[in-house]
Amino acid sequence: MKLKTHLGVYGLIIKDDKIVLINKMGGPYSGKLDLPGGTIEFSETPLDTLKRELNEEVGIDIKEFEIFDSSSVTLDFKYKDTLFKIRHIGIFYKVLSYENDIKDNIKITDKNDDSMGAKYYDMNSLRECDLSLIAKLEIEKLGYKLKK
Repeated sequence: MKLKTHLGVYGLIIKDDKIVLINKMGGPYSGKLDLPGGTIEFSETPLDTLKRELNEEVGIDIKEFEIFDSSSVTLDFKYKDTLFKIRHIGIFYKVLSYENDIKDNIKITDKNDDSMGAKYYDMNSLRECDLSLIAKLEIEKLGYKLKK
């Protein structure tokens, strides 16, 4: 088993008990709903990453935000014939205002090719089994009880 650490930045876009989630198409969260965001590139600050990732994945330009949390989860992931134990560390921001509307059908490019689109989901109706571990953790920290 190979050990891998992943550091990412994620946006919590919340409106009327609804949260924007992306439908993951690849990686360890394939088929799950996940928070928009992703890996910090070498030359980026966490805030640069937040702005870039939210533009790529949900088509918005963030204007106001505040730090919400930093946390991590550990998961196993098999890629081809190799088993990985991944330590997924996230920095989470609440997005308070932004320009452009959230689009349900974002054009998929090589920059956001692990997503099948994004939309608002009712947090009172979300099921644990439909969420990535990191999304589950943060939605619970927001005070919502997920369905089993």
